[in-house]
Amino acid sequence: MFYDDNDYSSDDDNRFHAVYHCYSPAFLTDREQTNIEHGGKILLPQTALEQLIDQARIMLFKLTNRKQNRSTHCGVLEFLQSSDPVCHIPYWMMRHLSLNEGDVIHVECISSIPPASFARFQPQCRDFLDLSNPKAVLERVLRSFSCLTKGDLISINYLGRNYELAVLELKPADVVSIIECDMEVDFAPSVDQTESKSTSTTAKHQALVKSSLTSAPFHGQGNRLNGKLKDTDQEEQQRHAESSRRRGQPNYDYKCGLLQFPRAPLHSLDNDMNEIFERNTSAIFQPFTGEKKILRQLRTEQPK
Repeated sequence: MFYDDNDYSSDDDNRFHAVYHCYSPAFLTDREQTNIEHGGKILLPQTALEQLIDQARIMLFKLTNRKQNRSTHCGVLEFLQSSDPVCHIPYWMMRHLSLNEGDVIHVECISSIPPASFARFQPQCRDFLDLSNPKAVLERVLRSFSCLTKGDLISINYLGRNYELAVLELKPADVVSIIECDMEVDFAPSVDQTESKSTSTTAKHQALVKSSLTSAPFHGQGNRLNGKLKDTDQEEQQRHAESSRRRGQPNYDYKCGLLQFPRAPLHSLDNDMNEIFERNTSAIFQPFTGEKKILRQLRTEQPK
């Protein structure tokens, strides 16, 4: 432990400044932990009260994790009957400050924090905005807070469920006191709503890019002024003619599970079939053709 009289610093305005080991409310076994966890106030040792009793009427503190260069602000809920250099802070606050159990935290008393006039919050999930009256819920829960800091991710509890809200905007400053003030509250769209809109916008953009890449302007078949076909066109027609001649023949290279749909332009098939018919009419099946036969001879044709 390194908490002694030297841990308190006296600036020109004689502000309180101490260094503690911080722990979450889970380490408190002799008191109710819910009131500490669901709020924005901390527990300090009794020795801190002896230094603060003559310094400030409203005790607001700045908590700083100097290793991670992260800070927030809070009030004090109670002073413990202990001289150990230990303070207890809500777990959501430890997570925001990137603190582990027993890490070092700097606690400084701040007296000049303006009262809040406006605050905008962003819920992390849409379920909070789906409540019947989210503003009334937030107003009731904020009674457990003394101040707010822009950029904080606070955690509130309602009907046994925890909701996280990011503090997006504060007026008139980035750190405000919410004790005995008239504050207007507003909500931004939840994080999951913003992500879904961003995902849909990205998908639409990708679809437009894909369609622009796959589109082929000035596509189609070209025609020559002299009426002759290009070599490639002649080869293509010859290939379609050959495929049409093979119609009706089994595919000896067929593999099980593979479906093949040979296709050819109808106009090329008609031309090829007419050519084949003119060349060899006997090669084409003609229904209802042949000589007639009579099973029973006529009486006039019977032998006498």
